[in-house]
Amino acid sequence: MKVVIAHNRYSSAQPSGENTIVDTEIRQLTEAGVEVVPFQRSSDEIGDLPTSEKLLLPVSPIYAPRAQRELAELITRERPDVVHLHNPYPLLSPWVVKTAHKLDVPVVQTVHNYRQSCANGLYFRDGHICRDCLGKAFPYPAVQHSCYRGSKAQSLIMASTLAAHRGTWRSLDQFIALTPAIAEHLLTLGITENQITVKPNSIPDHGFSDAPGQGLLFIGRLSEEKGIRLLLEAWSRAADAAGAGLGQLQIIGDGPLRDLVEKAASDRDDITYLGKQDADGVRAATRAANALVVASTWLEPLPTVIIEALSNGRPVLGTNLGGIPYLVGDAGWLVEPTVEAMAAAIPRAAAGGLRQEARRRYLENFTPAVVLDRLIGVYEKVRRG
Repeated sequence: MKVVIAHNRYSSAQPSGENTIVDTEIRQLTEAGVEVVPFQRSSDEIGDLPTSEKLLLPVSPIYAPRAQRELAELITRERPDVVHLHNPYPLLSPWVVKTAHKLDVPVVQTVHNYRQSCANGLYFRDGHICRDCLGKAFPYPAVQHSCYRGSKAQSLIMASTLAAHRGTWRSLDQFIALTPAIAEHLLTLGITENQITVKPNSIPDHGFSDAPGQGLLFIGRLSEEKGIRLLLEAWSRAADAAGAGLGQLQIIGDGPLRDLVEKAASDRDDITYLGKQDADGVRAATRAANALVVASTWLEPLPTVIIEALSNGRPVLGTNLGGIPYLVGDAGWLVEPTVEAMAAAIPRAAAGGLRQEARRRYLENFTPAVVLDRLIGVYEKVRRG
């Protein structure tokens, strides 16, 4: 089987888990005997583009002529069985679906966010969940609120792209939804159940630690939508009520609310800010904790840190939003995204337990072998027509 992996890589100035997922998937497919033909552009290229291409950048999300020409040449030369699309913006454009179909090649897309109907892809603005553009022929609220990169002009381009390609998405052969929450999002766009397969991401197995830890661990961007402010308030409330029995809340990450986290860590002996950590540091901190806490206040599609925790045998305390409930399953605790609900659940999570349940959930659902088998099954499905 031969598969073209199409992806517009995110800028290196904004590190993206999506880039990592694409690279990992390419490696796993190659190791499984699938012939992978990469078709990738990078947003890092934009500054070095010739003037003629820079002039076309405003319309490239709708139609990127160079990408269509190059993809057509690639398909004609390689004759792949499937084109697998990830992120099309801004240098590929959803038009690659039309280009592949014109050459009788089916297209699969992994849906990493909500950008089929939301300009910023998050369903989140001004500190709250927002679906104002859902169902509108033209998503004008995105322009009104400057949802794309804080710019009305760029938001107008993205809103026009969403309107122009509504039919393009409906013509796609198969969507890979990372969680049932993404599948539900696609159904609201008029995409049928037969066009959707739920397949999460995977992470390598680094081994199981059944030794108990202590306290809770947060890993993520220090921002409003990740719920770090909510978590700090909930932890303070729970810890003040419980005395010294909860252990430590350790925090890994960086972001716009870093000052808030640093102040909380300086004010309280039971909060430790570890800053950024490499993979080994994250793994060590995960195993040292009794549970991971994911306090997201937006509809987060698939926080990979949950799968990391499960693989290490650590349960998860998470909010009941987006893909979090699907990932956690019976290996943790789910709460409303409020200070009160989180504070009430913190003592249970900090006490530990559920290590075997966490490990079992990882082995049954998120190992590379399990997930890769589902992905190849999707390719076989569309290849058979």
